[in-house]
Amino acid sequence: MANVGSKVQSMISRVWTQVKPKIGAFSKYAKDELAPPTIGDISAMRESLKKIIKNTKNGSFKNITVREAWLNTLVTMEVCFWFYVGECIGKRHLVGYKV
Repeated sequence: MANVGSKVQSMISRVWTQVKPKIGAFSKYAKDELAPPTIGDISAMRESLKKIIKNTKNGSFKNITVREAWLNTLVTMEVCFWFYVGECIGKRHLVGYKV
């Protein structure tokens, strides 16, 4: 029985040595990516929105490449999908609300 305990302990220590660097990397990226926006981020978003509005008014959006259009489409689809997932989580059902 003691032999099984030592095998389990050695297996746990091997798994921990492999997982520890990945947990460190995850926590580093989580701190950066999951932090709320700063004042600088908000001003950058405001400038980006102004640029989008200006491009829409003067029609320069018609001159983008197919690659840029495809990437914009994928980003828009991702935002819509995450919105849908959030709605499903919020209402706790895939279809409709409980009345």
